[in-house]
Amino acid sequence: MLSPSRPAPLSTRRSVLRPLVLAVTLAFGTAAAMTATAQTSPAYVATDGTLLSVSAQAEVKRVPDIATVSTGVVTQATDANAAMRANADQMAKVVAAIKAAGIAERDIQTSGINLNPQYRYAENQPPQITGYQASNNVNVVIRDIAKVGKILDALVATGANQINGPTFDIDEKIKEVAYDEARQAAVAKAQARAEMYAKTLGLKVRRIVSVSEGGRFNPPMPVPMMAMRMEKAGAAADTSVSPGESALSIDLDVVFELGK
Repeated sequence: MLSPSRPAPLSTRRSVLRPLVLAVTLAFGTAAAMTATAQTSPAYVATDGTLLSVSAQAEVKRVPDIATVSTGVVTQATDANAAMRANADQMAKVVAAIKAAGIAERDIQTSGINLNPQYRYAENQPPQITGYQASNNVNVVIRDIAKVGKILDALVATGANQINGPTFDIDEKIKEVAYDEARQAAVAKAQARAEMYAKTLGLKVRRIVSVSEGGRFNPPMPVPMMAMRMEKAGAAADTSVSPGESALSIDLDVVFELGK
């Protein structure tokens, strides 16, 4: 038995404090775990009313103001070097014509350069290489729809023998404003639908509990046929391109609270 007037030995004090430290550590660990659980647990809506989930879609239409065209050059020669050199020379003229039309560097992007052997096939004989085909293609963004036809004609006149497109799109700033209009229309449609359900059930719409936006949809415009329009007999042909309209749609899921 220890004397009351003498302090306890250090080893004894450590043995007494060790369980206390462990208990405090466990207590803080439990509190931290409870805090983490509270932060990550989903929020629940407490209500004495009825929750109604409504889906609504709305769309707006805009005339495209951007066109993308894929164009390039295909050349053939008996050897690979000749095919690539001829292609490079002809493609340089095409790119110069693109820039001369006022297309910025940022709107010109190489999409593929290919070199492929050409074969001759004969019965009971292995394929023989007869030459090489080189191709070089670029994607060109045209930001003035009115110039699309003339630019296509200029590309062909300077040596382009491959053209695909155009495909149409809308400038991002204009597109975002249009999507906001679609959002407003979708919310109004959801609210009207909720009012209809509430009236049918003899209830009232108290509030909106949540709004969830689904995918935005901007279907690509179909590639138009490039029609050759003659202004008069003997005149140069002018390629006619019609952009039409693009539809931008928004899907919303809205949860309403209904009650008396």
